[in-house]
Amino acid sequence: MDIKSLEKTAAEIRCGIIKAIHNAGSGHPGGSLSAADIVTALYFDEMNVDPKDPKMKGRDKFILSKGHAGPVQYSALAVKGYYPMEDFMTLRKLGSKFQGHPDMHKVPGIEMSTGSLGQGISAAGGMALANKLDNDPGRIYVLLGDGEIQEGIVWEALMSAAHYKLDNMVAILDHNGLQIDGKNEDVMTVAPVVEKFQAFGWNVIQIDGHDFKQILDAFKQARACKGKPTMIVAETIKGKGVSFMENNAGWHGKAPDEEQTKQALAELGGEF
Repeated sequence: MDIKSLEKTAAEIRCGIIKAIHNAGSGHPGGSLSAADIVTALYFDEMNVDPKDPKMKGRDKFILSKGHAGPVQYSALAVKGYYPMEDFMTLRKLGSKFQGHPDMHKVPGIEMSTGSLGQGISAAGGMALANKLDNDPGRIYVLLGDGEIQEGIVWEALMSAAHYKLDNMVAILDHNGLQIDGKNEDVMTVAPVVEKFQAFGWNVIQIDGHDFKQILDAFKQARACKGKPTMIVAETIKGKGVSFMENNAGWHGKAPDEEQTKQALAELGGEF
């Protein structure tokens, strides 16, 4: 898919996020919006997946380790054709399969139930190692959040993936600088991330996480890297695409009201 088409698709995914969280009256818009371009590039350009056959043998797999950003994955899967967007509009409703965090047993296309921070990348490492042992061509992609990498389990998983030379594994850090309680450096600094990942034996690529050319180039570089897993440090903006949400930690886990939803959709080119 060309870059203009990817940008249009990302806007559609962002509109789905806003609508669903508004309908639910709760959810996590900030980190869902910051990851939208990365997730768009994965599902609509990089990964080998088939919405008509979600369990296709040899498929690539995406694990949303920062599971609270489930709306970005749900919305992307809807736009990709795994299910109608209308179904996703039941987000967080009683009886809905679209829970606040991804559920692999209820939603087609979800490869791992996540939400307990740090566990997604551990599962991704296990999947990548299993694919190596099985000679499965599928690649494993996993998205992490800033606050999440304060978890010790993340670093154990990183160390393990490097030890087993899992070059079929790509992790992406949604590096927007904010978490639920504020700025990373005020809560628990994670800097310097590039040097830390390199010290743990990873091939590290730093990009603008909202520039599709840079995102796609990074995935190509990751494919070309042999003997090491790749970490893409994507510099992003929390709440990207909605002016009053951008760089505002207050929108980590809060639903927009009707007027705010109308403004957000107007800015994204959608309709209320």
